[in-house]
Amino acid sequence: MVLPSGFTVPPLPALAVLLAGVVVAVAALARERPSLTDRTVLAFAPWMALGSAAYVCHQLGVLPTAVAPFASAPAVYGSTFVVAVAVWVGARRTGAPTRVLAGVGLLALSLPVALAVRYGTRDGLLAPLWPSLGLLMACFLAAVCWTGMRRLRVEDARAVGGAGALVIFGHALDAATTAVGVDALGFGEQTPLSRVIMQFAGSLPTAPVLGVGWLFIAVKLVLAVGIVLLLADYVREAPTEGYLLLAFIAAVGLGPGAHNLLLFTVASP
Repeated sequence: MVLPSGFTVPPLPALAVLLAGVVVAVAALARERPSLTDRTVLAFAPWMALGSAAYVCHQLGVLPTAVAPFASAPAVYGSTFVVAVAVWVGARRTGAPTRVLAGVGLLALSLPVALAVRYGTRDGLLAPLWPSLGLLMACFLAAVCWTGMRRLRVEDARAVGGAGALVIFGHALDAATTAVGVDALGFGEQTPLSRVIMQFAGSLPTAPVLGVGWLFIAVKLVLAVGIVLLLADYVREAPTEGYLLLAFIAAVGLGPGAHNLLLFTVASP
């Protein structure tokens, strides 16, 4: 298996609607040709978490029947993309496009989060302690990495700006929450490559003391920092394309990290 477990194809009618929406969204972007900055990438951060939160609600079975197929994986990525693009196109016609984009994203994110928290509270499964520790660990690790980068690679850090910091935080969040989920909460890892890393860590003499998540954290942070440094020149040469790539890489980390954070909070084993 290459893809994470849990990936399903939605029913044909929902798939047709989703594909039509994606085509329209791509056409709108091609017509608008919007430029990207680090502020725009940061404004998309709530949208990166929205898809993951919606998928948690799908896993918990708390979404209406008509909405559920659009929140399954991987359909939820397309659904979020369509809505985010629609909001972005509309926000560009206001006086504060990044604020509108971020604000609407935060409001949209609050809906699935509220549904998931309600589920956890109702069924007595709400357990925020360990996920909160994972969030604090992610903040600390990201701050250390970003501070080191700003001191040792000043020009590169300046070039990538907040988008680079978001990449590092997103992958730190994914790594820290995954480690907490596996080592402290007993959750299994869905992504095959991550499982391989943890299985290798489990074969090391450090496993009884440090668990298996520490190696995953180290690998993710090294990769995140390395990718950000490699893309710094690209951002300087082609800002829109560079920031677009940074946004994608940030979403690959922040999305799973937000998923872990919410799921572990409301559905402790």
